[in-house]
Amino acid sequence: WSSDVCSSDLLLAALIGLSGTAPLRAAEPPIRWSSGGAVWSTSQSAFDTFLRTGEITDRGLAAGLAASGWPVDQLRAALSKTYSVDFLAVSRFLYSDAGERFLRRATTSYVPYDAKHSTAVQALRSAILRDATDGTISSVGIMRALPTAFRLSGPGSPSGGEQPICRSEEH
Repeated sequence: WSSDVCSSDLLLAALIGLSGTAPLRAAEPPIRWSSGGAVWSTSQSAFDTFLRTGEITDRGLAAGLAASGWPVDQLRAALSKTYSVDFLAVSRFLYSDAGERFLRRATTSYVPYDAKHSTAVQALRSAILRDATDGTISSVGIMRALPTAFRLSGPGSPSGGEQPICRSEEH
């Protein structure tokens, strides 16, 4: 596990997620997407079909993917990609000072839907650890392991919707 998260497709897709969407929780249907004034619902089976085959069978999913700013094939690959990890190393990192900084930065604008920032670090840490228990980790695995629905804060929020995960520490 490396603190250089900018080079990781996994963390980029899991933490930045589908930019402009909210919340990103795949564990329980439906997945809700916010685009402008509309809120879309996507069934878990439509999301799974997209991950498995690339077929987009849902209007909300199509809108969320289009709003992400990422090519659909790259998003699908990043969400589905599995990495081998050492659970103890992941755990040590996430509970270290560097891991705490990483989690705080990752949850600057990516927060639990209901509780806002009060439980963001703990929720994201628990999801990453839960997904890593079998020695593998993936973006969709982290999303499914989130103990609560997460969302991206948009423009007008204190973070301005910015995802600072790949900025240098000086900023």
